[in-house]
Amino acid sequence: MATITLREINRHNWRAALALTVRPEQQRFIADHAPIVAIALAKAYVRPGDLTWLPYLIHADEQPVGLVELAYAPGSPDRYWVHHFFIDRSQQGQGYGRRALRAFIALVVAQHPACRQINLTVHPDNDHAQWLYMNAGFRATGEERDGEPVYRLVIAGG
Repeated sequence: MATITLREINRHNWRAALALTVRPEQQRFIADHAPIVAIALAKAYVRPGDLTWLPYLIHADEQPVGLVELAYAPGSPDRYWVHHFFIDRSQQGQGYGRRALRAFIALVVAQHPACRQINLTVHPDNDHAQWLYMNAGFRATGEERDGEPVYRLVIAGG
């Protein structure tokens, strides 16, 4: 079984990240524009919502297989958001998404001790992602953001 790691996208791996894609019918679930990684990198530079945006390349052993981005307010207990989470179309169905989500949660908890909850939105038609998030402990809050339901994972101690 491949080891899943998360690595910040930087000057050494950004081109590999740009090669990642989803199936055309999945694009609307992840971002309004393609390539998805270009949107993630732009947000890291522009910092919408006055948040810090950190895009991570998901690796299975040494092979890039996906992307996830953290948007957060440093020191805040509740302003941590998952964005643009996807596994490359050629790597889907191998359990990488589930394992990458666990690794992402562990990374946030380890690097951001003030964090007491992680939030995300999910496209209302993306049943697979809703199942994935709920299996990881996220729960629907009943709120919406940009027309998508908000899910929240409460961090132990929060």
